[in-house]
Amino acid sequence: MGGDEAKRTRSRRGHGEGTISKRRDGRWEARVDLGWMDGKRVRRTFYGSTRNEVAATLRKALELVSGQAELPDAQIRVGEFLDRWLDGVIKPTRQRSTWAGYEVNVRKHIKPKLGHVRLAKLTPAQVQALINSTLDEGYSPRTVQYVHATLRAALSIAVKWGLVVRNVAVPVNTVTVDREPVRPFTADEAQQVLRAAGTHRLAAFFTVAMAVGLRPSEALALTWSDLDLAAGNVNVRRALDRRRAGDFEFKATKSRRSRRTIPLPSVCVQALLEHRRRQAQERLSAGEKWTDHDLVFTTRTGGPLDRTQVSRQFARLLEKAGVEHRRLYDCRHTAASLLLAQGIAPRIVMETLGHSSYALTMETYTHVMPEVMRDAADAMDRALQPKSTEGQQTA
Repeated sequence: MGGDEAKRTRSRRGHGEGTISKRRDGRWEARVDLGWMDGKRVRRTFYGSTRNEVAATLRKALELVSGQAELPDAQIRVGEFLDRWLDGVIKPTRQRSTWAGYEVNVRKHIKPKLGHVRLAKLTPAQVQALINSTLDEGYSPRTVQYVHATLRAALSIAVKWGLVVRNVAVPVNTVTVDREPVRPFTADEAQQVLRAAGTHRLAAFFTVAMAVGLRPSEALALTWSDLDLAAGNVNVRRALDRRRAGDFEFKATKSRRSRRTIPLPSVCVQALLEHRRRQAQERLSAGEKWTDHDLVFTTRTGGPLDRTQVSRQFARLLEKAGVEHRRLYDCRHTAASLLLAQGIAPRIVMETLGHSSYALTMETYTHVMPEVMRDAADAMDRALQPKSTEGQQTA
């Protein structure tokens, strides 16, 4: 065999091998031969901005060929794919509240208009028409934005699975929704609320929410083993996901940074100690009806609390305190705002809240930053201005 012929033999790619190359326009391209399907030779081409990106897609396609994953169905409709995505990707990996929100968007908005379209034939124009029609039907910009985000998230998985070449929801224009400004309590209002809580059986919950800034789902999932009251620390590691009475689940917190250990102010330690004494009395009163989950905040028989019920009790507490209505979640905003207003570094506030990024903290609490920056300027004045000396001669 001649040298040229041997070279051609070595470079030839067979079924299920795939190739990666860089295009003249700078993008990377991967090609794979998926073999024969329904009497036709099927080949796929994937594009990406980096070699690693297309290599990952190629590996997935090769898994399909080798039988490690299900072969892609070129005839699959958008509706069928979305059902697979919800059941196979979202339901096992996300909180039920997230899954339920996606499911409503799929069932109510996306499938009626795009469910019949072949996934591989879906175009940006069709997605844009979905966005426009949903807006025309009178739905809020926030709802329309959420519908778009749902479809975009689903199609990103379709790309990873090799069912489509690109995510056609990405280039679509959607509505812009201004972030609703946070409405924290002032320090005086926070004190009024906690005074009004007094001997309320959830006084410790409201104190922890206001002073530490836990998400409501995190506070409701706290166990006594998460607390070290002697050292004054709380270990946040999970969240409560509860849909209806008797149906609840504990899940890991929403991100890696959400799993954190936070020092507790003494006001929280004292409130929790009193709460533990009260809970011991409730346990005795409940007797055999008590179900022990080691939870800090419970029903009168030891079960997990329903967030909606807690919110209603909080609303009544605000009315009693004579404070303007806020959401339960605004206790978290209050903790962050009070920390920043007292000069605590934003990075520390970010770690306390369990935010996924420093930028998120800064964007959420921009309303506090002018005051903090003014304090920083005053501190710089004190550092740099010469101190007057008694008896110093002036020119």
